Amino acid sequence: MTGMPERIGRYAVARELGSGGMGEVYLAYTPGGAPVAVKLIRSDKLDELTRARFEKEALIARTVIGTNRVARFLEADPFADRPWLAMEYVAGRTLLACVEQDGALPLQLVASLGALLAEGLEAVHAAGLLHRDLKPQNVMMGKDGPMIIDFGLGAFMDAAQESLSNSGMIIGTVRCMPPEQASGHPKVTSAADVYALGTVLLYAAARHYPYDGVVWEAVAMQVANPDIGPDLSGVPEALRPLIASMLAHEPEDRPKLDAVAQTCTDLLKEAGVAPANARLALIARTTEGGSPDAAEGPLSPEFEKLLEDQVRLEEAGDVDSPLDGRRRSDAAGADEEPGEGGGDDARQAEELAPASAGLAAPPHTGGRQPASKRVADELRRQYAVDAAL
Repeated sequence: MTGMPERIGRYAVARELGSGGMGEVYLAYTPGGAPVAVKLIRSDKLDELTRARFEKEALIARTVIGTNRVARFLEADPFADRPWLAMEYVAGRTLLACVEQDGALPLQLVASLGALLAEGLEAVHAAGLLHRDLKPQNVMMGKDGPMIIDFGLGAFMDAAQESLSNSGMIIGTVRCMPPEQASGHPKVTSAADVYALGTVLLYAAARHYPYDGVVWEAVAMQVANPDIGPDLSGVPEALRPLIASMLAHEPEDRPKLDAVAQTCTDLLKEAGVAPANARLALIARTTEGGSPDAAEGPLSPEFEKLLEDQVRLEEAGDVDSPLDGRRRSDAAGADEEPGEGGGDDARQAEELAPASAGLAAPPHTGGRQPASKRVADELRRQYAVDAAL
């Protein structure tokens, strides 16, 4: 497509948020001025059967209830010349950007992230849907905590004609897909989302994926090979058993989402941290100038201690997990998904790269304060909490 559209359906387009093998995502506004995220799909990705399936899943997506961890599905037109879908707009940074810019998350914040995302995926599964494309780029870290985005594209991911070789979407997410999908079987179960969540938690904790390589075929071969275990280097010891189980090769060997959430909350309790306070600390770490819930009132002493511990670890250089030499040398790609004209080789190279060229650099350079300290100071100003850091 050449140029940015002025309108998509009833929505007035303001600016492009990103692009990829499936199309473009735009920030747009309703006639009343409410912001939404509209994904404009490439028309060549759909046939009549897939359009009809997408329409059915779009209707079901409206029924997802019981969670505020999933960006709400608003509206879609699968039969437009260029199909589109509108989702709730979530302001913030992706988890990928947070880890790239501020380093890996400490154990307690990864546990909070896991519990919250597991609850969100449980609600999706309860509605009879799967996400099928969960990855660090599809988790937004906003003022209310982690939010799953790009939900509602299940029809594209589950179409019978999709394969590793002809789907730009699948090629771009090969490092986060389960073995059953990497082996060329697009029909997946809820265990596929559990595996993908495991890759998200691994990236949050250690700043790398379970399998990596220069080209997507090499990654897919590793993922599909039961004799090659996932790379868990840099993962805190307490988290290893959980993430390893989530990345089990056989779907039936992976835990259910409620067990994942329970294990994460148990880790928090063992550390003496209430889940609610861990969530607030996660928000403080991953948002720029964000604040906790308006109803929370003054920050509790426990939350203050969590912030102080986080800043102390950052200043000591203990937060970020080291990257091995191979991963550092492979990091010189762009994390943005290419547009329509990039070609297969360019798309594979760009979408396989986990970070920008600055990935291997220390996360806090140029005199920039750690994110947790900047946000902690802002929180104290907002809530008039007089506590020294």
